[in-house]
Amino acid sequence: MKYLAHYVIVGALCFSGILSYAFYKKSIAEEKEILENATYTIVKTWELPELLNEVSGLAWVNDSTLACIQDEDGYIYHYNLNSEEISYDVEFAENGDYEAIALDSTNAYIMRSDGRIFEVLNYMKDTLNVSHFNTPFDEDNNIESLAFNPKTRNLITVSKDKGLNEKRFKGLYEIPLDTKVQKENPVVQIDMNAEAFAGFQKKKEQKTFNPSDLAIHPKTGDYYIVDGKKPKLLILNPNGSIKALHELNTFHFAQPEGITFSPDGKLYIANEAASGVATLMEVTLDEQ
Repeated sequence: MKYLAHYVIVGALCFSGILSYAFYKKSIAEEKEILENATYTIVKTWELPELLNEVSGLAWVNDSTLACIQDEDGYIYHYNLNSEEISYDVEFAENGDYEAIALDSTNAYIMRSDGRIFEVLNYMKDTLNVSHFNTPFDEDNNIESLAFNPKTRNLITVSKDKGLNEKRFKGLYEIPLDTKVQKENPVVQIDMNAEAFAGFQKKKEQKTFNPSDLAIHPKTGDYYIVDGKKPKLLILNPNGSIKALHELNTFHFAQPEGITFSPDGKLYIANEAASGVATLMEVTLDEQ
């Protein structure tokens, strides 16, 4: 009986190994197919320091520096593209679920997932001036996006999960910095039933597309919205029509959580560490 049990165990392990290898081969084949059909090119990749394993937001500072936040502590970090190190950090609040950052010159705005925005005036000064204001969103909406539009001097955000009284739409909402009161009507809406989402449809429409961050192209004014759950990048014209939808390969984009542009239009996307290391990528997109 002992020998029989031994053979049974060995047989089960071999069968399990065969199945695992089959799934592995299938996964490799799928990745290869997606890579062959990729609509983007990765220009350069940076491996981020361990402190930024949970990187959740990006904003452009200058020709070699990006401002980053991560979703566990209330710090703003500067990451230097040349030295590939954190060159500056400052604490603006206690630990919390901080998901996005936008900059208006030296003023920083950080979105917490429950819809509260922290305003940090002159955030690189020795003495910080920190305040906060709320939006109509809450933890059920799960907010992970924030961008600053220098043309309108408005912040703009969109929910990751539930919309505001919207079933098949997710609206991009403006927040004027002079009033800090979110406008009632969205500037544009994303239709979860749009043809571009045909291959990603979920039974619950709100789960079809889950924005994890957004940025505004400095030249075209297009909205670039990244989805970290099922990695993809949606591009909307300023009027809200869908311009392109790029599927992002998980081999490169394990969990895209932050997106920003340089003033000349270079696109940067940050990925949480997931099971590996956090990365920052400069990306160019193919025309669709």
